[in-house]
Amino acid sequence: MQATAAEGNSPAVANMAGKTFNLDYAPHQGMFRAHAGDSFLDQIQYMYDQGFRSIEDNGFLGRSVEEQTKIGNLLSKLGMRMGVFVVDGGDNWKTSLTTGKKEFKDKFVETCKRSVEAAKRCNAKWLTVVPGFYERNIPYGNQFANVVDAMRAGAEIFEPHGLVMVLETLSDTPDLFLQQTHETFAVCKAVQSPSCKILYDIYHMQKTEGQLIVNMDRCWDEIAYIQIGDNPGRNEPTTGEINYKNLFKHIHKKGFKGVMGMEHGNSRPGKDGELRVIEAYRETDNFLS
Repeated sequence: MQATAAEGNSPAVANMAGKTFNLDYAPHQGMFRAHAGDSFLDQIQYMYDQGFRSIEDNGFLGRSVEEQTKIGNLLSKLGMRMGVFVVDGGDNWKTSLTTGKKEFKDKFVETCKRSVEAAKRCNAKWLTVVPGFYERNIPYGNQFANVVDAMRAGAEIFEPHGLVMVLETLSDTPDLFLQQTHETFAVCKAVQSPSCKILYDIYHMQKTEGQLIVNMDRCWDEIAYIQIGDNPGRNEPTTGEINYKNLFKHIHKKGFKGVMGMEHGNSRPGKDGELRVIEAYRETDNFLS
């Protein structure tokens, strides 16, 4: 059964229910399951009732056409935006596009085409791309050229539809080709397309390079999407070492109008943990006073 905006909420959350945020934070499936139930559609409604105006859904491409359409229809009804979903044909987490092999590029292009059709069903604009792992037997310059070539092919597919693939720089393993923001910045500059930009994941970049504000400013004109997670733990803001209130203030001051994906876990289980997530965003989003 769907929860109402204030039902079961702490006073602090209940008093702010329905009020939108200064930045456009986007929860994901399961983040508010204890309050809203197992239905993703009910969870989206609960997110809206709490003041969120976007969602993100990494696995959207793998959902059935029927489910994609239902999600898209609800978002349209509520006036919410779809954040990223992942362009994933199965090669993201292995050595693939860096090799320059035709089969990997062809599969990537095919997945981009499928992603265009999925994006239409939910009015998505941004799509996450991960170019895979290093090919340790090929010089770096050749790998860079191979990735740029593949990204240009993807951009050619997305540009006519106004879609933007956002290349994610990650910290999960040293085998990943893109690990620091300047590397992704260089790829985007080489591709030279409005459909090839940076996904700046604050959690990952705190782990790999730090100097968050400095590095964001250096690469700002190529950053089209931002994701959130505190470190250590990859949970909601206020649980780790990152000064999110100051960071959000800086991002807002720069005029960012895109989606801020809440790609993290809840630090506490159950309803109390879900309320803490909302409280954390109310606290860190309160940077204008």
